[in-house]
Amino acid sequence: MQDTFRIDSHKLMFHPKEVSLWLSGEEIYPIYMEISPSGACNHRCTFCALDFMEYKPRFLDTAMLKERLSEMGTLGVKSIMYGGEGEPFLHRDMGEIVVHTREAGIHVAITTNGTLFTRALAEQILEKVSWIKVSINGGTAESYSRVHRTRPDDFDRVVANLSDAVNVRKETGAGCTLGAQAVLLPENADTIESLAETAKSIGLDYLVIKPYSQHHKSYTRSYSDVDYATFSHLRERLERFNDSTFTVIFRENTMKKIKRTGRGYRRCLALPFWSYIDSGGTVWGCSAFLGDEQFRLGSINEQTFREVWLGDRRKECMKFVATELDPEGCRMNCRMDEVNLYLWELTHPSAHVNFI
Repeated sequence: MQDTFRIDSHKLMFHPKEVSLWLSGEEIYPIYMEISPSGACNHRCTFCALDFMEYKPRFLDTAMLKERLSEMGTLGVKSIMYGGEGEPFLHRDMGEIVVHTREAGIHVAITTNGTLFTRALAEQILEKVSWIKVSINGGTAESYSRVHRTRPDDFDRVVANLSDAVNVRKETGAGCTLGAQAVLLPENADTIESLAETAKSIGLDYLVIKPYSQHHKSYTRSYSDVDYATFSHLRERLERFNDSTFTVIFRENTMKKIKRTGRGYRRCLALPFWSYIDSGGTVWGCSAFLGDEQFRLGSINEQTFREVWLGDRRKECMKFVATELDPEGCRMNCRMDEVNLYLWELTHPSAHVNFI
């Protein structure tokens, strides 16, 4: 299946300037960041990796965040994805925040459950956003409600919201890519084809089918032993939905990694290229270690982003990661896995690389 957006791979090779500076030992600011504007969530998905954050009803201060976003834009941050431990659209100023982010020169993306993604919001933000990905973890109202642990009619609401967004995109000519994703689970596997049919019929650009990835701190352990080999037949069955306007991205590469032995790199090298800010304003070196003081870099409530990024706490964290952290103990299939494979090969090349 064609993965035009390289969702099952990485895109760091498109940023040679930053990689070159990093290779030379220069300090760089993150290319990509994830920010959680809301700690609260209106769903309680059975697979939620960040359930240990406990869905606290805390929200980033809008004025402070806008100030930091303007600063990040001048520092060279290129993209921000709003998602995190809560539902981003629960933040009452989310539309305003999105608009300001883009005006600060930063590309914007949003991962959401879609229940609050109203037509009014679509009209406000679609022309400012690069992509929006909605988490729909079931192809029927019944399977959806079991996984999301919410009312079945939320399924119809999300489908209606996405249909409205597609219409707004047509009306405004916005370039926003609209997609959906589902974590493939035993409870929803038999409805995935129905989900693909729905996603295509309402005019989405793609549907991602991805595996569950166990977070070491997550309370949830129900899916840690899912054997994705038993679902491999879905790949071929889903190919019938693909055409020039819609693609199902079946993350087979990521599914196969779950059973692999060895990561292919001995140190994590990716952390200088990205960062995470939680709904309390704390900047973390890695989202797999939320709550671990070793990875707590500072707070945008108390410092500028530049002060956090160039501060002593981050220097100590990077030293620890470079000399002591064993990636074999990290979360399997972390977001930076493919980036790490690329950077490790770049810094540990095999023989004969000059014979291009």
